Amino acid sequence: MTAFRAILETFDNQFPERDYTIEILCPEFTSVCPRTGQPDFGTLKINYIPDRLCIELKSLKLYLQKYRNEGLFYETVTNQILEDLVAVLAPRWMKLEASFTPRGGISTTVTAQHTATLGSLEPSR
Repeated sequence: MTAFRAILETFDNQFPERDYTIEILCPEFTSVCPRTGQPDFGTLKINYIPDRLCIELKSLKLYLQKYRNEGLFYETVTNQILEDLVAVLAPRWMKLEASFTPRGGISTTVTAQHTATLGSLEPSR
């Protein structure tokens, strides 16, 4: 999946001296269950404190669309997306929350987080 990483584009953070949070909501994420082959639907919530770079949203949309035909467990897809975004952006802090729609009466949310340096704190809510 890291081959998809090349799709991601960035632009310079205009306020690199300030800690601020960017939240991106992607309510139409789809992938495929590797066991059943059935589609999985979810909402991705990406929060991050940028350092030098910010993600360009159209490239993020195109990147996420690449997962539509990929058979991956929720935990794998969540952590892979986080790894790719961290590799491209090198943010000060990032959290990805992937909430998948119920299947068989069970819904699942997977949360993965990255902190650039020890001692950095999650932004206040």
